[in-house]
Amino acid sequence: MNDSILVLASNSPRRRQMLTWVGWDHIVQPADIDETPLAGEEPAAYVLRLAEGKARSVGAQMQTRALVIAADTTVADGVQVLGKPADSQEAVAMLKQLRGRIHQVYTAVAVFDPAGGRLETDLCVSQVQMRAYSDEEIHSYVASGDALDKAGAYAIQHQQFHPVINFNGCFASVAGLPFCHLLRTLKKFDVAPNANIPQTCQTHFQYSCLIFERVLNGENVG
Repeated sequence: MNDSILVLASNSPRRRQMLTWVGWDHIVQPADIDETPLAGEEPAAYVLRLAEGKARSVGAQMQTRALVIAADTTVADGVQVLGKPADSQEAVAMLKQLRGRIHQVYTAVAVFDPAGGRLETDLCVSQVQMRAYSDEEIHSYVASGDALDKAGAYAIQHQQFHPVINFNGCFASVAGLPFCHLLRTLKKFDVAPNANIPQTCQTHFQYSCLIFERVLNGENVG
């Protein structure tokens, strides 16, 4: 069992909450890096670069033995990266672009050991189908403020807007942190779970996951 302190390199309330669900004690040290996509950068490369950058940035600040956990999530319409909207107008435009269509959600996780310089990453890609919500629903949701700090301008778990009608992949990843991908990455550092992670995830999100056994067996799914 690794006795390093777990450090979450994120100021996302959802990621903090999700780590608490599964009983991993941790401290929070948000990363401050430039999240601008590079010219021609594809979504997978983009989220992996940012997750690694966040992990290394926070790792450089650690004075005690630590394992830094970082993640980055983006919505992609084909090869077009849809990050967090800059304002309400952009949020409305994103939601109209995604309406009634299937898009992809990419989440990368990175675990970094600053003392040893070791970095491990993983990537989760989910297919998400949006419902044909109305313009009125879009404006009401954006006015709530929830859209402005979300990649693609939406939260899959939002109970009033409920924009998603179907998905194939990892629900937790679309919410911001693919638990099973993180678990199999942390196991490389001898960090064991404090809970039955697949069961805990499904209980909190109230859905049945069809892929967790395959992910934990090392398959490149979800």
